[in-house]
Amino acid sequence: MLKAYSWLTFCIVMWGSNFIFGKILVQEFSPSMLTMLRLLFIVLFLAGIAIYRRHFKRVTKIDLLTILFLGIVGVYINQWTFFVGLQTADTTLSALILATTPILTGFLAAIFLKEKITIRMVLGSIVAIIGIFFVVTKGSLSSIHVQQGLLWIVVTMISFAIMIIITRSLSQRIDPLTITLYSNVVGFVVSIPFAFLLDNPIRLSAGFGDWALLIGTAIVVHGIATLIWNNNIRHVDASKASMLSNLEPFVAMIVGLVILFKPITLVEIVGSLLIVGGVVLSTYQRRKYYNRTVSNK
Repeated sequence: MLKAYSWLTFCIVMWGSNFIFGKILVQEFSPSMLTMLRLLFIVLFLAGIAIYRRHFKRVTKIDLLTILFLGIVGVYINQWTFFVGLQTADTTLSALILATTPILTGFLAAIFLKEKITIRMVLGSIVAIIGIFFVVTKGSLSSIHVQQGLLWIVVTMISFAIMIIITRSLSQRIDPLTITLYSNVVGFVVSIPFAFLLDNPIRLSAGFGDWALLIGTAIVVHGIATLIWNNNIRHVDASKASMLSNLEPFVAMIVGLVILFKPITLVEIVGSLLIVGGVVLSTYQRRKYYNRTVSNK
């Protein structure tokens, strides 16, 4: 049990650090090209696993159409808006906004999966929104300033919530590796033309360290960490594992302090507690949707 929690904590650290690594990478690569390259290495990693396991499954036409939509919205748009947003958005606030994904997932589940909207969900949503508002305004209404990058991060959060709902539905018929591999292949194919159409100019780093960070984070954060999470989540209580996922904003704060020398403010701490508290309150009975569908994170 301790070993399983240790590996799950490792995953959370990797995912929380991704905000900082992404912030570094968008300074050296243009966002659309960065999206394409990262998806390329993710696909190569997943395809390698599928080849090793001889794990290539056929899917029905209806499921294929669903995977196409998942690849476009849940993979490509999710990745692209993440990097576009990080060009100007604050990493801590970005992590906090994405931490509210389970709340939106709950409401989407109520619409598409016929789940009930509870008072707990509504109250938790209100608390989380207050927390985000508190961080954005820095505790003062006179300092309201919404960065353009944050709007893209909101789109990232919405696309991730949609991905969770679609993956939840597909997982009833298709195994996680197949869903993840096929949807990432779709996302990669879609990203190719946009890498040359949207970026002006196209920026590619010439530094070995930047390429190593790009490849390493693609494989470790989106590949290895996901596989470790999916493997160890079976051995622990799902609700406790979900509590670990709420630590991502705090990991982003700490890593940002260590790597980017970004100070942690009291406003960020208070806002984080409100947001995380709201998420926990709202998703207390809906964690299973979040935990079972982190394969594209």
